[in-house]
Amino acid sequence: MASIRFISSRIIQAGSRSKETDRIDLTPWDLKHLLVGYLQAGLLFHKPKLPEALIHHLQTSLSRTLDFFPPLAGRLATIEHEDKTTSFFIDCNNAGALFVHATAENVNISDIVEPVYVPETVDAVFQLDGVKNIEGTSKPLLAVQVTELVDGIFITCSANHSVVDGASFWHFFNSWSEISRGFDYLSRPPIFKRPLIDDIHYPIRIPLQKEHIQERFFQPGILKVRVFNFRKESIVRIKRKANAEMNTDKISSLQALLSLFWQSIMRNRQMDPNQETMIFLVIGVRQKLQQLPEEYFGNAIHNAEVSLKAGELVEKGLGNAAWEINQVVANHREENFINFVKWWVNSPLLFRTGPMMNNALLTGNSPRFDIYGNDFGWGRPIAMSHGAESKCDGLVTVSPGVEEGDIEIKVCLSPKTIQAMENDEDFIAALNI
Repeated sequence: MASIRFISSRIIQAGSRSKETDRIDLTPWDLKHLLVGYLQAGLLFHKPKLPEALIHHLQTSLSRTLDFFPPLAGRLATIEHEDKTTSFFIDCNNAGALFVHATAENVNISDIVEPVYVPETVDAVFQLDGVKNIEGTSKPLLAVQVTELVDGIFITCSANHSVVDGASFWHFFNSWSEISRGFDYLSRPPIFKRPLIDDIHYPIRIPLQKEHIQERFFQPGILKVRVFNFRKESIVRIKRKANAEMNTDKISSLQALLSLFWQSIMRNRQMDPNQETMIFLVIGVRQKLQQLPEEYFGNAIHNAEVSLKAGELVEKGLGNAAWEINQVVANHREENFINFVKWWVNSPLLFRTGPMMNNALLTGNSPRFDIYGNDFGWGRPIAMSHGAESKCDGLVTVSPGVEEGDIEIKVCLSPKTIQAMENDEDFIAALNI
C-alpha cells in the first residue's frame, strides 16, 4: 500500500456558536447505529493551480460551514437513569471537528481510478477507522482528511452515523462546497427539529449491555471492491426489460439494477436452490413521512428485507426479483415508520458489527444524492470512494455517476465470488443489454 504521510492535525470549531441549537435528542433511527462505525465517504479532485493556500481555505470554509451545522462540531452526551437505562443526545458545545492534512507523494490520480478493483490506498485517506458511534462522547462527530496526491487531492469525511445518515452526510458536504465557493448563506439550511410522534418522549431511554459496548469490530477476510458504471442508456434498457417481463411500468431503475446484482451474486455464490436469499434495503423516510422535510438533519432511514429462494431468484428472471423489491418498497408507508418507532422505543435493538450471512446482501447510499455537484471552487470531482468502514462481504453501494443520469454500483465481495461474476456470461450479457 502506498505510504501516506501526515502533515498536520487540528480541531476546527464553528466561527460562532449557535445559541438556538444547544442540544438535539437522538431518535430511534439515530440510536440504533450506536454500536457500529462512522459513515466514510470522500471525493477525488484534480489538484488546484494554487494549492499552497488550499488547506487554510478549506479549514476556514469548514469553520464557517459548522456555523450552520452545530451538531457536527459537538459531542454525544449521556444521561444515566436510576433504572439502569441511558439516554443520548448531541451536545452542541462547539468542541470542534478534526481536520487532518496528509500527502501521498507517490500516488497519482491514475493509481486510484484506473485499476479494476478499488486500491487499498483509498482506505488510508479516511480518519476514525474502527471507532464506534457510541464513542462520540469523546471523539469528534466529524473528521475531515485532505490528502494531496501528485496531481490530485482527496477530501474525505468520516461522520458519526448516530448523527447523520447518507442524505444528511451529503447535505453537509454540499453545503461546505457552497461556502468554499464563496456563498454567505446555504441554499438548503439544515432543519434539526425532531419528529413529534404520539407516545414518544425525549430523551429516549435504552438499556446498554457493557459487553456489547466493548465488543471489538469484526474484521472481514480478504475482500475485493469493484465499481460498475452504468450509462443512462443502459439503465433505461435494463429497466425496460424488467418491466416488460412483469407486464408493468412500476419497476424503477434502481430496483431493476439491484435485482441484476442480487441474481448474479447469489448465482455465483452457488446457493442451494431451496435456500432463502435476502437483500436488505435502505428506504428513505423523508420522502414518505409528512413532517420530515428534505433538509431534516439526522437519520431518517428504515431497513426492509426482501427474500426469495435461490432457485426462484435465478430462474424466474430479472423482472420477478425487481417486482418483489418494488412491492416491499411500495408497502412501506407512513404508518409503518411510525409503528416501527413506537415498537423500537419499547424493545430497543442496536445494530452490531459481524459477518454477513452468505445468503444475504446489504445495500447502501442512493443515486439521488448530489455527489458530483460538489465544487469547492476549482472544479467538480472526478471520483468518489468510501472508507474501510464500508467493507463487508455482500455490500452493494449505489451512487449517481459522474454524468447526469448515470449510476455507479460498487460491490464488496470475496475474490472467488467477484471473479466468478466477471466470468458469468449471463451477468455480462445483462450489462450489455
